[in-house]
Amino acid sequence: MAPTDLDTFVAGLPKAELHLHIEGSLEPEQMFALAQRNGIAIPFGTVEELRAAYSFSRLQDFLDIYYQGADVLRAEDDFRDLALAYFDRAAADNVRHAEIFFDPQTHTDRGVPFDVVMRGLLAGMAEAEGRHGLTSKLILCFLRHLDEDAAFATLKMAEPWVDRLAAVGLDSSEVGHPPEKFARVFERAGAMGLKRVAHAGEEGPPDYVRQALDLLHIDRLDHGNRALEDAALVARLAREKMTLTVCPLSNLKLCVVDHLDTHPMRAMLDAGLRATVNSDDPAYFGGYVNDNFRALAATGRLSRADFVTLAKNSFLGSFLDDATIARHVASVDAYAAASA
Repeated sequence: MAPTDLDTFVAGLPKAELHLHIEGSLEPEQMFALAQRNGIAIPFGTVEELRAAYSFSRLQDFLDIYYQGADVLRAEDDFRDLALAYFDRAAADNVRHAEIFFDPQTHTDRGVPFDVVMRGLLAGMAEAEGRHGLTSKLILCFLRHLDEDAAFATLKMAEPWVDRLAAVGLDSSEVGHPPEKFARVFERAGAMGLKRVAHAGEEGPPDYVRQALDLLHIDRLDHGNRALEDAALVARLAREKMTLTVCPLSNLKLCVVDHLDTHPMRAMLDAGLRATVNSDDPAYFGGYVNDNFRALAATGRLSRADFVTLAKNSFLGSFLDDATIARHVASVDAYAAASA
């Protein structure tokens, strides 16, 4: 299959996205529009000037501008419009289901009520399902650079909405903020019936992955690249069928990898890991989910069968019920057979 044919094939695959920060889908054009709507001054004169600022050498550089951009989000309609803009792009990429992260502390610390964020995002999710048939779930993330008390306070705010949340997660600056810091709040979230996921092994060491498994009792691992440095850990992840939500263009942009030709996706699949392809913060990292699929296809290191596996993994690793997962997996097989 020629590369252009493989591009077309991966673009049309039915897929789920499991690692998407909704605040990270705020495109410069939308940031400017919301700033104007809300009367907020931003330190960039043009969209082009803002795009030029998206030059990162490490995770913290990205986070600095990420939190600055989020300041334009103030009202329910802002969060609704943000979500809808992402879902429109996801639907165009044949995403059938998405499980999106949001960072409530980024907003509540600015005086935006938790309920405003929830109502806006849920409205966008409902409208996207009506518009595209695209289902979605919501994952509340704790900011790991803040303390445990702040995480518990956020979980308390979430209690009236717990039936609308699928899981809790852990994101933001990884190095120096190990998963063990949040073991008690994750235990509490689990007792509330929530699934648990965590960013680990992106910039942090393999031990952070172990802590996420053993202390946070995660149901899914976000990133996990550095787990490959530990053969016993890789074997465990494969044996336990732990889903890894991998983000190739993010890894490249944040210099987690030097080049996509050396991206560990090939090694992950060869090791039997349940890896998936995701866009992370697409407005900042240069592409949505199909851009990530196409970038991997361009390396020539993955086959058509590999991409079918990755698409199936995205549903197998989701928090959908078994019958719905089976239906989506069957749709991937049907698409692959029709495209043979």
